[in-house]
Amino acid sequence: MEINVLLVDDEAVDLEWLRRRVLGSGLNLQVTATANNGFNALKAMEQERIDLILSDIRMPIMSGIEFARKAKEIQPSVKIVFISGHEDFEYAKEAIKISASAYLLKPVEDQELYKMLGELCATIERERDQDRTFTEALTLVNEELLLRWLNEISPEQVEGHIRGYLQTLFKTGTAAALVEIDDLEWKTGDLPEEERRKQIQKVMAFIQHFTTEMKLGTFIVSQPTRFLLLASVPETAFLELLEELIRAVRGISPFSVTVGVGSFARDEEALRASYRQAQAALSAKWLVGKDRLIHEARVYPGESRFASARTDEILRRMLKAILSYDLVTIDDCLLELFYQGSPLAQKNDVYDLIIRITTQLHADLREINENLYELLKWDTHQPVLLFQFETIHDITSWLRKRFFELSELLYVKKQKQKRKLIQDIMAYVESNLEQKMTLKDVAARFDFTPNYLGFLFKEETGRHFSDYLNELKTKRICELLTDPTLKIYEIAERMGYRNIIYFNRQFKQATGMTPGEYRKTHKI
Repeated sequence: MEINVLLVDDEAVDLEWLRRRVLGSGLNLQVTATANNGFNALKAMEQERIDLILSDIRMPIMSGIEFARKAKEIQPSVKIVFISGHEDFEYAKEAIKISASAYLLKPVEDQELYKMLGELCATIERERDQDRTFTEALTLVNEELLLRWLNEISPEQVEGHIRGYLQTLFKTGTAAALVEIDDLEWKTGDLPEEERRKQIQKVMAFIQHFTTEMKLGTFIVSQPTRFLLLASVPETAFLELLEELIRAVRGISPFSVTVGVGSFARDEEALRASYRQAQAALSAKWLVGKDRLIHEARVYPGESRFASARTDEILRRMLKAILSYDLVTIDDCLLELFYQGSPLAQKNDVYDLIIRITTQLHADLREINENLYELLKWDTHQPVLLFQFETIHDITSWLRKRFFELSELLYVKKQKQKRKLIQDIMAYVESNLEQKMTLKDVAARFDFTPNYLGFLFKEETGRHFSDYLNELKTKRICELLTDPTLKIYEIAERMGYRNIIYFNRQFKQATGMTPGEYRKTHKI
């Protein structure tokens, strides 16, 4: 594979000299782009993968040093060589600080340039071979199988296929990290789907490139906007590189990313635990904030207080109470959660319990297409507020208010939906009055059972559906009776009555007179 070179110099003559010398070196080099200033050079880097940069160090507006710093943010592993006609030690010191690969003075002898290029080409090829060696094992493994194994879906069937790859990871230890793109919905909500997809792809490609270039580990797409990284470097380096990744994404994209990471592991069960920890850490993003690394080393064990069957049962009751607007039960459940036996003594315990409560509620609400965090508009200042409280009573009072608010929001939303449904049903009935119609017919039209629709109608309007239908039909019959050109039997047939006697009886029951008497009374 050719090595891509970017040439940067504000002097056109020097730029052409560089281009000719690079192409005439006989090395596996390709001049991918040239630029006469730092800004154009950075644009070129955003469009192409660059392995090596040859740049003048003194340029107007953006110096070579400043350009190099920004270039390293885009592609941290890129090699940079400065070429300058100014023998300035201060520039050389700055070049060393940003890990420049070489610093040459003009005029540069061909032999000196070719020797330096040859050494850099060898270094780049060696690093590429190392990357290929590291990822070779995974190329034989279906990424979906690895994800299934981590999620414990048919683990025995999957493990045989990935055991060799896992053993490679465990030689040096590994950890799971989940990287998620932040704020996609509100930042791309108005964009066409194709543009939205391109923006996601750009961030994903950068994270993948960063992972490869920095030898961070294995990159796997877990969800369209969430990516799994399995570490191939020691724990301290892994965490530092994840912090660097977060900063780098912020620099090249309108988006940020949040990373949840688990503990380091050296066996299968510990790696699964690390993956669960990464999931738990990432789910706490709403509480601790986005655009950061969340290191959640602890996993709630099966017998712990917060993961107990009793806690799960209380959470189920609280969700049911929230959905049914039962404020008393919500309050009872909160008190049970925070005062099981004795009040929680440590703020960290409170923090853990709040994460468990809200994560579970959010997951349950997602099952009915609702979003806890969007409904309550919880943002990053909330954890600061929580830890300013000095008593457990203050914290439960704050949560009580928010869950009451959530319950009311869901209740109002449900009432609006119910009201809209009843309005649609009434409009349908009014527009089809002259057809034979029963509660069963209308229920089938709106995909409900007759009993449930009848219950909803009575609850919303205060009237039985049959009374409402008869009232509308009677009103319509009275309107038709005012037309002297229509015979009574014609009106009966038009309104769906095949038996004129039954028609007369029903009309009299509703109005106190027969259709004929109605016409006489109104002189029709």
